[in-house]
Amino acid sequence: MSYFEHVKNAPLKKDAIIMGIETSCDETAVAIIKNGREILADEIISSATEHAKFGGVVPEIASRGHTTAILTATENALKSASLTFNDIDAFAVTEGAGLLGALLVGVSFAKSLAFALKKPLVPVSHIRGHISASYLADKTLEPPFITILASGGHTAIVAVKDYYNIEILGSTIDDAVGEAFDKVARVLGLQYPGGPNVERLAKSGKNTIKLPKMLKNYAGGEYDFSYSGLKTAVINYVHTEEQKGREVNKADIANSFQHSAIDVLIEKALKAVKKTGYNTIAVSGGVGANGYLRETLQNAVKGKNIKLILPEKRYCTDNGAMIGAEGYLQYLRGNFADLTLNAKAVLPLK
Repeated sequence: MSYFEHVKNAPLKKDAIIMGIETSCDETAVAIIKNGREILADEIISSATEHAKFGGVVPEIASRGHTTAILTATENALKSASLTFNDIDAFAVTEGAGLLGALLVGVSFAKSLAFALKKPLVPVSHIRGHISASYLADKTLEPPFITILASGGHTAIVAVKDYYNIEILGSTIDDAVGEAFDKVARVLGLQYPGGPNVERLAKSGKNTIKLPKMLKNYAGGEYDFSYSGLKTAVINYVHTEEQKGREVNKADIANSFQHSAIDVLIEKALKAVKKTGYNTIAVSGGVGANGYLRETLQNAVKGKNIKLILPEKRYCTDNGAMIGAEGYLQYLRGNFADLTLNAKAVLPLK
């Protein structure tokens, strides 16, 4: 019997223990999740300090970082959970989207473990992983609900209809919100990663600069977003002020940008709740760690019949726990890959 025939014929366990492996960018993350909700171990080894020297993620450095860190992260996770490889029921791994070389490290590693141990190999969408982080934040959470997906690569309002079916109500037509944060950070002379540094600077500034809230009342798609124009508006403002010899108040720029970038996200999420009748909003993706977003959302739902799910900041950014949580759902569905599984730099948002 071949490897794939063996795992397809093996009985599924409701109390399955899933190892989630995430290597899509600059974090080497390995977690062990039970029942899709309970975190038994969660290890992250980041190469962000290396990338900061170059002002952003360098794919080759990220790939090398994963190669040297993945075994350590795995061993640490097993030790933290007091488990062995024999206790793992399946290996879930991010197959895409992300940096191709970085993804290949995780996919190759997971394939090797699955084949050697004759355990199921579960391919996971990075974006679905972000959405499933909400199940770790609230163990009682069940669909349907609205998710604000806000990361470096994606920005969307998502209706999670059930555990397996989602509808993209609207998404960005150009830059993602996290990408805009990084680009504005560079204009302001801030180090990588841009998002946390813009947020930090914004705390000492005021919302005094008029910047566009792109597609706020866009007729073409009421839930769509655009951040290219906002990014360009910041760049033009800074250049104009410098050319006129005026001192640029970077803190005010950061604060004003943050308001323009995030307020429209919240407005459209509330509109989606009203339209769908779903009374829960969850936040996912790296920008979900932004303090202004979290505080403004909390204030926005006060007095309304809306439940708000805010995963810990650690589980908004890339992590193995979210891959394990989504991996559990795919495991129950029997969504297993054979050894031809390959990494995908681009994966449809569906």
